[in-house]
Amino acid sequence: MEPKVVRRQARGERRMAELQDAAAAVFAEVGYEAATTNAIAARAGVSPGTLYQFYANKEAIARALADRYLEQLRSAHGALAPEHAHLPLDELIDRMAGPMVAVNVANPGFKALFGRADMPEQLAAPTRAVHAALFGRVDAVLAARRPDLPAADRARTAQVTMRLFGGLIPMIVSADEDERPALVAELKKVLRGYLEPIVG
Repeated sequence: MEPKVVRRQARGERRMAELQDAAAAVFAEVGYEAATTNAIAARAGVSPGTLYQFYANKEAIARALADRYLEQLRSAHGALAPEHAHLPLDELIDRMAGPMVAVNVANPGFKALFGRADMPEQLAAPTRAVHAALFGRVDAVLAARRPDLPAADRARTAQVTMRLFGGLIPMIVSADEDERPALVAELKKVLRGYLEPIVG
């Protein structure tokens, strides 16, 4: 491939990433429904025409953003595996919560995108798949740590653990940087308080 073509491709990929970052910021500020391609282009510092060279509409940017987010979530899930089940509980919670907090803090616009009740199916389906994969990992760790726990109780514990995390993460994401570590510590205390009697 010629160097000029490689440079053009690299520039195009950078521009797409900039547009996705701008879209995430606009989604976080005004919500998905109120966001417009004009606002996204303005945030990225480009003309609407430049945006349309890369994305046909707002939905196309949202799909690209979703793909990026879901890939990061999959990587975060990798920090938690059944072989970690016998770690001390605090360390296990760090492995469970730390990478997931980092992904959400790095991508504040995703809650506006994924929290929609009317999320388009092309975004909803992969989101469900990633959440199912995370549930499977939490369930597998619980099974390895407490093999005597009935499957229904284990599944309930995994679901509650994920809901506790999901319920507190918006507060962590929206907090000032100075306050965030204290809130992450509170999240871990909540998870420990819930999990210790079950798998401590």
